[in-house]
Amino acid sequence: MKILIVEDEVRLATFIQKGLEENAHLVDIANDGEAGLQLAFGNEYDVIVADVNMPKLNGYAMTQALRNENQQTPILMLTAMGSLADKATGYAAGIDDFLVKPFQFEELLMRLTALHRRSSLNQIQSRKNLLKVADLEMDLTSRTVQRGGRYIALTAKEYMLLEYLMRNRNRIVSRIDIADRVWDANMDPASNTIDTYINFLRKKLDHGQQHKLIHTIIGMGYSIQE
Repeated sequence: MKILIVEDEVRLATFIQKGLEENAHLVDIANDGEAGLQLAFGNEYDVIVADVNMPKLNGYAMTQALRNENQQTPILMLTAMGSLADKATGYAAGIDDFLVKPFQFEELLMRLTALHRRSSLNQIQSRKNLLKVADLEMDLTSRTVQRGGRYIALTAKEYMLLEYLMRNRNRIVSRIDIADRVWDANMDPASNTIDTYINFLRKKLDHGQQHKLIHTIIGMGYSIQE
């Protein structure tokens, strides 16, 4: 793992660093919250270990700043204050786990390993919930669509049509299939409703783009292609 330690007590930071490096982990150290925030934004870490009380920016504020920017690296907070109220404040800020001082290094290592494992499983699940065609992405969990980093607002029906096309990327889907899957069995596949919604999608997806994604296959249907 690549781990960031944000701790103003130099001896404690060095102790943790030594133990982690002896277990073949890569470690960076910051001695205040602002320095930790800069390192966290500028690098990719598997987990972050941070103290609560630090100069310039405390651990809660640092965590909140990271979460506000959608930085979801797991954070283990070290604290001398282990009350329920303290933990409630930390969890509300976005902290993933607490370890009360003093602690044994072995417990720290076990907690970091568990955090990393859960984070890896969440990333795998997140990838399962993501449809991609070229630079177009659909997040099935948040129900958002973006192309090249630009978020695209879709109506419910446009979203359903695009999802069906993306699930069948690089394949031709007939008007009958679209009518049945996106509308209902009573929908007339010969009506111009499908064409209208295909055009709506094209305008939104291809705005400012050279590469067109949705293709009409004459006499057969439509296909979204890489």
